[in-house]
Amino acid sequence: MHLLVIPWDVNPEIFRIGPVVVRWYGLLFASSFLFGYIILNRIFKNENLAESVLDRLTVYVAIGVIAGARLGHVLFYEPGYYLSHPIEILKIWHGGLASHGAAIGILIALWLFVRKEKKDYTWVIDRVAIVVALSGLFIRTGNLMNSEIYGVETTVPWGFIFLSKGETVPKHPTQIYEALTYLFIFILLYRIYWRKKGEYIQGVLISLTLILIFTSRFFIEFLKEDQVAFESGMKLNMGQLLSIPFVIAGFIWLYISLKQKKRITIKRKSVERKA
Repeated sequence: MHLLVIPWDVNPEIFRIGPVVVRWYGLLFASSFLFGYIILNRIFKNENLAESVLDRLTVYVAIGVIAGARLGHVLFYEPGYYLSHPIEILKIWHGGLASHGAAIGILIALWLFVRKEKKDYTWVIDRVAIVVALSGLFIRTGNLMNSEIYGVETTVPWGFIFLSKGETVPKHPTQIYEALTYLFIFILLYRIYWRKKGEYIQGVLISLTLILIFTSRFFIEFLKEDQVAFESGMKLNMGQLLSIPFVIAGFIWLYISLKQKKRITIKRKSVERKA
């Protein structure tokens, strides 16, 4: 008998007005863009960059995240179903977003952005990496409010019983594990940036993001229930298999970055002093 457990039966809807429904997940997803914009705006001001550039960057990232996350779920987890029902691909409100797909979408979107804006790819992806980690915190909190993507049965005293999903035994709240991990990664990246006020070795932030996020994801997946039926019996699930290339890419990128030791010099605005 489990005496120390947390019954979880939160309504995923905040309110409903006729056909209009506002959900916690949608609010938190939107908040990730809002706070990401605020943080990047401060970084852009530190580097004396126009806010209009950030506005355009935000559009590219938003499209990359949504399209990448949706197509990632379609191709990695349920290709058979969606290829048979292609119209369902557009119905993202039914759920089905993959973080690995979002990562690929961001990488592609930023590549298109730098080609258009004539910017350095490593420079822009380093700064976006900071808010990507923060976004992970919001997204996993949204998963918790939806009572989805949780773990296997556990006897730990903080186990959650997801009542709305018909669960009767406590499960690992893996959404919280990931959310707290992403919060730590965000704080680390943010401090690295401001410690040198942006004049650090380029490529370090994106490298650490790939290594830390996907390594933590790899190990937390051991505590999760299978997301799709075909994962049953697999030694490593789809989330783990998809994480490995990102971790390897992170280490390669870090090695190259530390070897090149490329830094940018930010031109500070001079402050006029009155005699």
